[in-house]
Amino acid sequence: DFIILSTPEATPQLKSLLGDGSAWGVSIEYRVQPKPAGIADAFNICGDDLDGMNTAMILGDNIFYGHRLPEAVQAGARIADEGGAMVYAYEVGDPRAFGVVEMDEAGRAVGLVEKPENPKSNLAVPGLYFFDKQATALAKTLTPSGRGELEITDLNRWYLEQGTLQVERLGRGIAWLDGGTPEALAEATSYIRAIEARQGLRAACPEEIAFRRGFIDKAGFVAAIEALPKCDYRAYLEGVAARV
Repeated sequence: DFIILSTPEATPQLKSLLGDGSAWGVSIEYRVQPKPAGIADAFNICGDDLDGMNTAMILGDNIFYGHRLPEAVQAGARIADEGGAMVYAYEVGDPRAFGVVEMDEAGRAVGLVEKPENPKSNLAVPGLYFFDKQATALAKTLTPSGRGELEITDLNRWYLEQGTLQVERLGRGIAWLDGGTPEALAEATSYIRAIEARQGLRAACPEEIAFRRGFIDKAGFVAAIEALPKCDYRAYLEGVAARV
């Protein structure tokens, strides 16, 4: 169900933290990217696993939270099923550090540029993408950019040129947080802390999500909780289990 791709140093740590996913009713496998070679290189490394399959890709330092996010994700899956790709657009103050999508008055994408010096819009493309089963083969045809990397924007641009790229704008009810720097990660931590304190809920607990989505039953949920050390996180999940 999931493939986690990371560096040789981080992969063992991630595997120790997350395991094989069975406690949450899913399967998780791990692959290593020996050196930075671009986001689209993931399709080359994981090609045997993904060949002939639709794919959802999210970058590890991207955090999404907010109202109607599940519907936005489901829309991406639907576009992939129909034969195409979907990216999202998010308004930012300075889009020069991101891939940027230009849209016409009808809301159709007409251009995609990676980290432009002079952006034609302020719509950044977050690190969440949906692709149909062509993506794995298409990634093999890409050539490295001037940065020496296989750019995900080049793959998205192919779908744009074919007329099969859909773009959905994420509204103000959805927060997109980039945790790629210590400062940005601190901002994301503060945001999630405030949300959790106000609502009395925990954001993105895999045990709770797995149970509420039906990936594990009540017994599996309790077993997952009992495997956790005594802490506030476990206490929250025990409270969820007591109420359902």
